[in-house]
Amino acid sequence: MLRRRRSVTSTLAALCVAALALTACSSGDTSAASAPGTPVGDPVSGGTLQAIQIREPISLDPVALPNVWTNSGLLGNALYGTLMTNDIDSLEIEYSMATDFSTDDGGRTFVLKLRPGLTFTDGTPLDAAAVAYNWDRLRDPANGSESIRQAAQIAGTEVVDAETLKVTMVAPSPVFASSLVLSGLNWIASPTALAKGRQAFDENPVGAGPFTLTKWARQDVLELTRNPGYWDAPRPYLDGITLRPVPDANQRLNALTSGSAQLASESSWSNLSKAESAGLSTSVVPLGGGQYLAMNTRRSPFDDARARRAVSLALDLDAINTAVFEGTGTVPRTFFPETSPFFEDIALSNSDDAEAQRLFDELAADGTPVKFTFLAYSLVEIKSVAEVVQAQLAAFDNVEIAVEIMDFTAAQARVAARDFDMTIAAAVVQDPDSSLWTSFHARSQGNPTGIDDPELNDALDAGRIGTTVEERKAAYDVAQQRLVDLAPGVFYVQSAPSVVSGPEVQGVRMYGMGSALLDAVWLSE
Repeated sequence: MLRRRRSVTSTLAALCVAALALTACSSGDTSAASAPGTPVGDPVSGGTLQAIQIREPISLDPVALPNVWTNSGLLGNALYGTLMTNDIDSLEIEYSMATDFSTDDGGRTFVLKLRPGLTFTDGTPLDAAAVAYNWDRLRDPANGSESIRQAAQIAGTEVVDAETLKVTMVAPSPVFASSLVLSGLNWIASPTALAKGRQAFDENPVGAGPFTLTKWARQDVLELTRNPGYWDAPRPYLDGITLRPVPDANQRLNALTSGSAQLASESSWSNLSKAESAGLSTSVVPLGGGQYLAMNTRRSPFDDARARRAVSLALDLDAINTAVFEGTGTVPRTFFPETSPFFEDIALSNSDDAEAQRLFDELAADGTPVKFTFLAYSLVEIKSVAEVVQAQLAAFDNVEIAVEIMDFTAAQARVAARDFDMTIAAAVVQDPDSSLWTSFHARSQGNPTGIDDPELNDALDAGRIGTTVEERKAAYDVAQQRLVDLAPGVFYVQSAPSVVSGPEVQGVRMYGMGSALLDAVWLSE
């Protein structure tokens, strides 16, 4: 049965006060599910895990790997391990290959400390110079990094000694660790291997993680084998992992229920409900915010706030939930849940057909009727969302919407180039800064809508550097209200960063945006 557990507000408040110590502040959805494969005894070594990842990687270079559950969390953690993680309930930073990441000047600079003696599987050192090499690549816009929104906050790096890296920030960010763990900054690859070029690296990726690649048949399977030199012996316990990309939600569920797969990353609320009924274990990372319909404010029609507001008022979000998710999803009503120290009862959206029609008519009378294209990914649920939005808006006059379906890679390129009118984006919230600033600040390279509002920018900056819960909450109250007033997007469902597994899978742990760690996984009889 899907258990709901709640974060403790008093604990979170204490963590937020300790921002300079780099603990993260919870603002997530307080729902979470029972952890998959709760250990039933001591770990047993051996066996190969049959696992599913939702999407096929473009490359195995950390530059191209998003550290989220829908993309490459399983794979990146397996190949590269992690510098640090966070506890998904308290959001406190926990260390692995790093031993510390701290600031003594309010987030202007940080010092990263590494475990001594770390090595990549090619025998070269995983030292401060290697981290600097990787982070400099991720923050270089020419490389098109999937982690640019986090990496671009770094102004420069300085190797102090083999285990020590000084990091200078573009602007003070006391809670930057909460962003780091959500990104490819957490995955360090061998500079020697990377220097050989992407094709050579994809054939032989070199990290210091619990597993190494033995085979990659594109659009089919990735086979990983145990790294006997892994720093955290006796982990990993598995002999290997067979990882297959399965974007279709029904196929993922069928593979799990038939036993052909033992573990899968999941993004579908419907699948989670069905998995429970089938007796499978589920785990959902508690997050606030969610997926939203991003409207590109850089161009017509959504450079006009009236058009954005008209679309927001016209949509019935509960009907979208029923049609797309069979009523199993949760429509975000506020950015933060009531248990969060940042909660404020500011409604994210409201439906008002009459006011929506009035705005559509007003725009048409001004010679700018609302006409746009919804750029949707080819995933079943995303296509369904686009089609339901199209059907709902068809009930109104003076609005015209077309739907364009593209495969993930092509659509992602279009969105990155800001060549869209409306698309699906996500602002899933743990610490408010890690998501709200990167998603909606004008200076952020991760701002898909292009919204640029001085009051919003100032509030997001103030929330980043606030040293008390009260200071940060006051700033985020302003930011929330501005986002509602500006309406750059319509939040329609909370995200489901999750893992589903069979009863034999033990020891799965998740961090960040549903990124699953497999070094402690073992298979019971």
